[in-house]
Amino acid sequence: QVQPVESGGGSVQSGGSLRLSCEASGYSYSRYRMGWFRQAPGKEREGVAAITGSGETTYADSVKGRFTISRDNAKKMVFLQMNSLTPADTAMYYCAADLRPRSLLLHPSEFDVWGQGTQVTVSS
Repeated sequence: QVQPVESGGGSVQSGGSLRLSCEASGYSYSRYRMGWFRQAPGKEREGVAAITGSGETTYADSVKGRFTISRDNAKKMVFLQMNSLTPADTAMYYCAADLRPRSLLLHPSEFDVWGQGTQVTVSS
């Protein structure tokens, strides 16, 4: 059974960096598309980045050039390197798995299994 578990969140000043990690089990992990989403208080959950099993990536416009998603299929892990953070990046960040990927759409409805989230707070 697939269950993503996030780690690496924390507090950082504006301009700083954080690296989120997500460990996910699953026999067919290399076939899953993995994604990072975030949700700030009072806002809808939004897609941040996703990566297919073969390494094809998708990013939200708001993070392009600042965030990098990567994965290690052997370790069944996915990472989100976040640079040049701003207070607008403050949110709970969730790792999710798309078990039967059919598109590159970065939308929560495309993903099947979710982690519990890790908080990222960026202060000005």
